[in-house]
Amino acid sequence: MMQISESHLQKNSLFNSMNRFIGAVNNMDQTVMVPSLLRDVPLEEEREMAAMKSSGNSDIEDGDMYSYYQLLKSIRCDIEWGVMRAEEAKKRKESRASISRMDSAEEDSEVSSEEDEDNLQKQFQFHMTGLHGVLSKLTQQANTLTNRYKQEIGIGCY
Repeated sequence: MMQISESHLQKNSLFNSMNRFIGAVNNMDQTVMVPSLLRDVPLEEEREMAAMKSSGNSDIEDGDMYSYYQLLKSIRCDIEWGVMRAEEAKKRKESRASISRMDSAEEDSEVSSEEDEDNLQKQFQFHMTGLHGVLSKLTQQANTLTNRYKQEIGIGCY
């Protein structure tokens, strides 16, 4: 009985969600041999894809499957390699601009850091839950895109 509950909990772990997403995107990447065939194929043909488009995702500018394909690959890259490169450049810019304001902000940050420590576990759980949900949706979208591509080239879904 203990193994059953542990395996159920492991199924919902963030690590497993990331692995499922990366696996789905890798499968999508291996299946989609000619990504340009996805251009001008609208997302609306599938309910799930239409729901993702209507959720206000500004990264999908063209509203076609090609742009979503690129987005999924980009997210996979961020998970595998981290987002620090872009974040480091942004932080360097901000730190140069805020050096003069640093002394007055130090006193304020000491008080706010004590309050933040009390809520760290709640914040962590909130973000873990959100990230798990997003990864599950993205995994489903990668699988849907793969199946749609198969339909477009006439392979059919298995």
